[in-house]
Amino acid sequence: MKTAAATVELVFIPFPATGHLVSTVEMAKQLVRRDHRLSITVLIIEMSFDKSKVSSSTQSQLLAAAAEERLKFVYLPQDEAALAGLVPGNVTGIIQMNKQHARDHVTKMVSTGSTRIAGFVIDLLCTPMMDVAAELGLPSYIFSTSNAAVLGLLFHFETLSREPNRDIAELKDSDVELAVPGFVNSVPAKVLPSVLLEKESVFINIAKRMRESKGIMVNTFAELESNAVRSLAEGDKVPPVYSVGAVIHLVKDKNEEAMEIMRWLDNQPPSSVVFLCFGSMGSFEGDQLIVSTSLQLRQIAQALEQSGHRFLWSVRQPPPKGKREIPGEYRDLNHVLPEGFLERTTEIGKVIGWAPQAAVLTHTAVRGFVSHCGWNSILESLWCGVPVATWPMYAKQQLNAFQLVKELGLAVEIKLDYNKDFRQNGTEVVLVTAEEIEIGIKKLMESGNECGEKIKQRVKEMSEKSKIAVVEGGSSYRSIGLLIEEFMKNILIN
Repeated sequence: MKTAAATVELVFIPFPATGHLVSTVEMAKQLVRRDHRLSITVLIIEMSFDKSKVSSSTQSQLLAAAAEERLKFVYLPQDEAALAGLVPGNVTGIIQMNKQHARDHVTKMVSTGSTRIAGFVIDLLCTPMMDVAAELGLPSYIFSTSNAAVLGLLFHFETLSREPNRDIAELKDSDVELAVPGFVNSVPAKVLPSVLLEKESVFINIAKRMRESKGIMVNTFAELESNAVRSLAEGDKVPPVYSVGAVIHLVKDKNEEAMEIMRWLDNQPPSSVVFLCFGSMGSFEGDQLIVSTSLQLRQIAQALEQSGHRFLWSVRQPPPKGKREIPGEYRDLNHVLPEGFLERTTEIGKVIGWAPQAAVLTHTAVRGFVSHCGWNSILESLWCGVPVATWPMYAKQQLNAFQLVKELGLAVEIKLDYNKDFRQNGTEVVLVTAEEIEIGIKKLMESGNECGEKIKQRVKEMSEKSKIAVVEGGSSYRSIGLLIEEFMKNILIN
């Protein structure tokens, strides 16, 4: 039976990073499958630094798997020379330089006369694109690929920034603990995203722009972050917030590299493997003052060997110093791991490069997950019922780890405030010791550990709730229904 033609178009603009694109595409798929009247165009901004083989392959597979009659992808033209002139990490600059390309494409869409656009759905990091929507007389909705707690933190700090004589930058590296709406416990300044504590932080302006939007979609579900979701609903001058998660991509990779990893897991006993993976940008640099390889990798190897547990460990090679690139693959792991480690652990462990994370987490052999605590990874682990040991690396991950351990009781702690770029006294790399890592692994993996067993049960319960939330009658299902009603009202108003 042929589906009815779409009558309403949405324009999605994701931030150009793999994790953001994955969530955006999955959200778009959910919407077009939910309502036959919707059609979605995703405008893709390409990043010159994110062109690794793995990243390109992941993106190609994602877009191929997302093939839908009413879902299309448009790559905006790239200005390589202008990109090269940007300071690394200049989020606003990247988006600003693509505004004209986005405007041109949407103007072309509207000029046909047959396209009725209900609004823009813009990644939280792409708020300058709200200007394009406004110029075309269209409403903007924000899509936060992160959690409700972080969203609340951004609004709270934007409010603080308006107070006279308030310097948020003074909180950096302090021992202050803060009362933050949406959190039950006081939040240590040390787990706050460092970019939020910079003078004239770009995130303060992002929060201001979000207040101008018509609504905010957040990748969470009410049962997971009840306090944070409630706080946002009660917030001053906060647009309507729609909890639409868990939005995750669980399609299994079919390349030979992924299949080999899955075959290894097939040969392991049920619930016996600890999986270590630190995200698409996660890697450990060496201490250049002492050795050319990573002391931290050696501490992890020592912990794994001493724990005696079966393991699957993703080890990535950091980019050259000063380069903003996706981590790559080591040619020879023997050069960065303790001598003889691979031989001694060949019966119980496997060290890999890139990992098909979602597929690994769904495997029955996996019992625990040592994670960097990126929000996509957290949602995947909860969905699959796999407890996490927290080892945040950068950005919002320290706050995510704090929330998981202290607020929600859904993870064990290896570290909460670790930062891969932190240097003690400006020089020495701060290490997480083998002892700290081993303790965290044992809490995850050993039956009879009271802390670990309690967390395992809570994760199992939350896994069930995550699945209920997205089916008919569930909290996120209802929220998406309300959102679609809003989109349709926009067409009637216009």
